[in-house]
This record gives sequence, structure tokens and C-alpha cells, in this order.
Amino acid sequence: MIKQTRFLIGIACLLLLSLSPVVSAQTTPPTTPEPRPHPNPAQTVTSDGVTLDIFFNTIQQGRVGVLSLSGEGITNASLLFREKEIAFFWIEADEAFYAFLAIDMDTPARDNLSYTITATRDNNLADVAFEVPLTVTLGGFVRQEFNLAPDRTYLMDIEIERLEYAKLGGLFTTFTDEKLWGDTGFQYPLNADITSPFGAFRVLNGTFETRHTGWDLRAAVGTPIGAMGAGVVVYAGLMDIRGNCVIIDHGYGIFSTYAHFSQVHVTTGQEVVIGQVIGVSGNTGRSNGPHLHWEMAVNDVWIDSVDFMTMWIP
Repeated sequence: MIKQTRFLIGIACLLLLSLSPVVSAQTTPPTTPEPRPHPNPAQTVTSDGVTLDIFFNTIQQGRVGVLSLSGEGITNASLLFREKEIAFFWIEADEAFYAFLAIDMDTPARDNLSYTITATRDNNLADVAFEVPLTVTLGGFVRQEFNLAPDRTYLMDIEIERLEYAKLGGLFTTFTDEKLWGDTGFQYPLNADITSPFGAFRVLNGTFETRHTGWDLRAAVGTPIGAMGAGVVVYAGLMDIRGNCVIIDHGYGIFSTYAHFSQVHVTTGQEVVIGQVIGVSGNTGRSNGPHLHWEMAVNDVWIDSVDFMTMWIP
């Protein structure tokens, strides 16, 4: 009887393992870092009275760099990277324009990339352009395999995924030229173990390949989830893959998404403050167990939200 019981327990453990994604090395609860002081730029370039401060040397796939532009007569500025134009925003306290250079997790890791910055000026001053070299390094993404329950395998469909990404892109391309998160900064939506990392190459049921666009945090059904920062809810409802989800616009091209809720406690258009409960965790959508899927997009690019929490943000 004891041998038979041990055998059954072993089989049960194997089944549980087959239903769970590989756990990343970082499994301790994340701690919201203290706000970082204004750093010195890693590089500074000057042309015709316009100064470009670059707060990075290289950028990893799926991460973000900060740029600052200052000088006489600048009325607006833009950043062009891989045929995508990104707007700068004005920070009155610094008397400077800033922009986020978000690197897609699929951007090739190499050292021969570049981006262009153009500063438009008034007072009969000529516009100034900078052509800046860029090195993108590997993001260190892992591979994961896990299984979906039979009643959810229909969600392993490239067309369903494409349509959901298109819907999200329609939200993320909106640029709110305002710092909606104010002076309160950002915090983790939940103090819980991380169970699956950003950017992972995923294989579902041994056949369907996809990418993990956020971080998974352990959360039993019904766990309250807080907004990572103040902003405006731009989506609160049901999606195929993300299930019940909430998307918050924090301004300046920064969005956060919270997925697989069992209940949503906010509505589209509602203003929220940092830490406000926006819903409770669950297991809806393309999920194989209760958890919070937390993701961020900056300038319509999926980025590593855990790394973002360690950054200095103007």
C-alpha cells in the first residue's frame, strides 16, 4: 500500500509539473525600489547650441533608454529609430525635452544600429539633427514549455493572437503628452513571487510558439491587484488571450497591463491613483493557472517591466 501511494504521489507531481511553466531564477517577491536621483549622462553630444544627453551606453533587447535635449529656441523634437518616429516631451523643472528609446525584444542584437534625433527651433534658428550610433545587446531570454487545458487549446491560434496584438497596438500608439503618474512614481502591482520572466520563448502544448510579453506573479484567485502608478484606464474588459484585463495610460507613451483577472473593478476612462485596487487575480484567458500577468509597453513596444522599475524616470 505504501509503495502504491508513493507511486501515485509521484505521478501527481509529474502532472503538476507538466502544467506549470518553468520558473525563472528570480522567484523572491519583488521590492519596489526607492526613486533614483537624476543621473549624470553616459554620453553628451553638442551641435550648434543644442545639447543631447544620453543616459545609457548600450540597451538590451526589451529595455528602455532615456534621452534629453536642451538648447536655445527648441520648440519640439523627435526621435527616429528603425522607421518609427517617437515624440519628445517637455519637463518644465529641467527645462529640457526627454524621450524614451524602447528597444523591441526582437530587435537584432548588434553594434551597427543608429537612431536620428531632430530638434525643431524657432527665432530663425536652424533645426539641428543628430545621427547617433547604437549598440543593442542580448536580452537573455529563456525558453519555456507548458500545457493548456483542452478547453483552452483553441486559443493557440496565430490569428487570435494577431488580432489581440492589433487591438493592443491601437491603444498603445496613443501618446498622452502629460505625466499622468505625477510625483508618486511607480510600484509593483503585487508583492508576490515571480514565476515566469519577460521575453521568454514559449511553446504551448509542444506545438504553438509564442513570446511572453510580461512577467507572471504568483497570485491565488481573488488576490487584490493595485495600479502600478496613477493614470487613466484605457481598457477594462475581456480579451481572448489576456482574459479579463485592465490597461492604464500613465502618459508620455507609458502603458501598463494587468491580465487574467477574475473580476475587474474599474471602467474605461476612469482615473486611478497608485496602489488603487483595479481588479482581483484569476485564471481567465490563455492561462494554465491562477496568476497575475503584468506587462508594460513604452511607445508601442513591449518592455521589461521589472527592469523599468529600476530605471531613473524624468
